[in-house]
Amino acid sequence: MKLGGMNEEEFEYYEDNNPALSKIIQRNIRTLIRLRLQAANKRNLQDRIADMITSFSGHIVFVYVHIVWFGAWIVLNTGRIGVHPFDPFPYGLLTMVVSLEAIFLSTFVLISQNRLSEESEYRTNLNLQIALLTEHEVTRVLQMLDAIQDKMGIDNDEDSELADLEMETKPEDVLTEIERLQQLALKRKKLIKRNSRSRLFSI
Repeated sequence: MKLGGMNEEEFEYYEDNNPALSKIIQRNIRTLIRLRLQAANKRNLQDRIADMITSFSGHIVFVYVHIVWFGAWIVLNTGRIGVHPFDPFPYGLLTMVVSLEAIFLSTFVLISQNRLSEESEYRTNLNLQIALLTEHEVTRVLQMLDAIQDKMGIDNDEDSELADLEMETKPEDVLTEIERLQQLALKRKKLIKRNSRSRLFSI
């Protein structure tokens, strides 16, 4: 697969660095692009066909083609240009063709969306793992700094949030708390609605 005239191997060793960006950022950008190229190359024939059809149907050219098609179909079936109408009004054949096209087109769109959802889930899992690793590393660094501070005899600020930050965050605890607060907010919303109705009926 080509990218700006370069294939994947050439892009990997492309050394035209941008002086405005650090080498780490440029390396990360190239890694992301390489991973996208690899994901694109892993598509089978059916996925490629579905992506091409979905891509074409998402452009304005697709609309223009249908405008010309429908216009020509209607004009040909008026019988005013010397052509015997093969699908007179209300254009039953055209309706059937368009319905079949809509069925297949929606199927191709769903195939492409399913593939993109799988790739998005993969990236989300990767981001979650990196975020958890980063949180663990930062917590560990704070604990080490706190130990160094105690070793040097430096007093901690009583109002400091260091103790809270040194606690390791567990994803399951965060999700449980989010769910608890959402349920609580939902109950309050229902209670407010119920009280509003009762006040309305009491008037």
